[in-house]
Amino acid sequence: MTPSSTAALSFRRTDRRRRARLIGLTPLIDVVFILLLFFMLAYNLTNEHRITLDTASGSAPAHGIVGALLVEVRTDGVRYAGHYVPMKTLIARVTAARRGHPDRRVLVRSGNGVTLQDTVRVLDALSQAGVQDISLMNTAADGSAS
Repeated sequence: MTPSSTAALSFRRTDRRRRARLIGLTPLIDVVFILLLFFMLAYNLTNEHRITLDTASGSAPAHGIVGALLVEVRTDGVRYAGHYVPMKTLIARVTAARRGHPDRRVLVRSGNGVTLQDTVRVLDALSQAGVQDISLMNTAADGSAS
């Protein structure tokens, strides 16, 4: 062997040893990407908006029912003052009715077969319109059916 070929051979050996000693970044990037993906999917991205409902105690009288506004949530729509109305109209009418009496209570009655989500949509819309005194009526308690 010539001296130049031995130098080339030893250079190849050290080059292989150097490559073996280096930590590969590709597996590290893969692991970081998988962790990032896991945490992105595990994170709950829903916007939670809380609606506070006060429950009436058994000894407390049912105050404020006289003159209260009744909103009925039914499977076929929302009723206000005996008429089916769209949500924007409902909010406008409730706001107009409360303009002179801001302490006026709004009663929301959910009919049979109505999903909880539909009732929450109405409660949320009323809450965002500035109604603070909202009561949820129990359909079975008053004996009426939707």
